[in-house]
Amino acid sequence: MAPPDDDSVPKPLLPQLSRRAFFKGAGASALSTTLAPSAHAADPSPPVLGPEPTSLTLSINGRTVTVQADPATTLAELVRNHLGLTGTKIGCDRGACSACTVWLDGEVAASCMTLAFDARGRKVTTIEGLAKGEELHPVQRAFVENDAMQCGFCTPGMVMSCAALVDRNPKCTLDDVKQAVSGHLCRCGTYPNVFKATLAAAKGGGKAKGNS
Repeated sequence: MAPPDDDSVPKPLLPQLSRRAFFKGAGASALSTTLAPSAHAADPSPPVLGPEPTSLTLSINGRTVTVQADPATTLAELVRNHLGLTGTKIGCDRGACSACTVWLDGEVAASCMTLAFDARGRKVTTIEGLAKGEELHPVQRAFVENDAMQCGFCTPGMVMSCAALVDRNPKCTLDDVKQAVSGHLCRCGTYPNVFKATLAAAKGGGKAKGNS
């Protein structure tokens, strides 16, 4: 028997395929694939928001509000410019200084990095909603009693993060407080008093030692 590569063995003739025929066949195949019914063809398309302002309903500080907002509006812009809640500050506007800190479902969040439309269905709490009527949150009182502010620009964000810590862990330590404010930038350098105030709030209901 001759080896398979022996030229004496006759080989079957292959059909000749021109370049034109090849590309015509490939194009027809691609077209048929494109036009074939898809399993997702019947899925409804998601609603498109923008560029015009769209109605937005949010839960802010325990009340429901409805505003007209551009889909690109951040939560920080919305609470300040649409709702007049100017306690929330915009510092860097890129999530680096934490002056804009609010709570989303009780968890701290940078509102300058959160689209307002992404807060739908969640409970938003700003510094204005931290107190209960005229009664300040223990951390708010402790900040006043321990002089934990100077210019006050970073203070609302600091208070929101420290209050979240105290509510979550009343037995927090100094290291816990430092961790809670590690993302906050205070240009006045009031960190020692912030630490003191937060620990006072955790241990004494917001009253610093010696002030009871």
